[in-house]
Amino acid sequence: MKTLNNIPKVLKFTRNLVLTLIFSSLLFGCGSDAGNENASTESGTTEQTQENMEALTEDLTDPMNNKGVGPVDHVDLGPIDEAMVAEGKAIFEENCTACHKIEERYIGPALKELTVRRSPEWIMNMIMNPNEMVQQDPVAKALLAEYLSPMANQNISREDTRKILEYFRSVDEVK
Repeated sequence: MKTLNNIPKVLKFTRNLVLTLIFSSLLFGCGSDAGNENASTESGTTEQTQENMEALTEDLTDPMNNKGVGPVDHVDLGPIDEAMVAEGKAIFEENCTACHKIEERYIGPALKELTVRRSPEWIMNMIMNPNEMVQQDPVAKALLAEYLSPMANQNISREDTRKILEYFRSVDEVK
């Protein structure tokens, strides 16, 4: 008799045990999937961040990928235009030679082979937008740290800046 009295208790215990196991498996199962989902998301974010860092590193290691900061995001270059070179040289001599020389370091860096070291967009942005460049562009920041003198904004127009670039291109073309 004593065992028959225990049957409802055993059934009740078994029912509670089964419910507890089902509930636990659902709870931990969901937690596990959520963890994997978070891990997957974190992994995706990590991969994306790594790709961004690689792209940034590539931009910094290949100076021709760096366009600088400013209004110029694309420059079409063709054969050197001698008329633009002459005008660019005159504009350069009038506005830039107080700090820059072509062949030698002066207040600013020597500009020989500038078009080999920097992208056309970066050169034009540096001429037109020197204040933002030294604040935001890593190369311009490094130049400011080296030369200790910020480049003055000469308020040179985009058209005249393009002529100066053409002058630099002609200088670098002569070997």
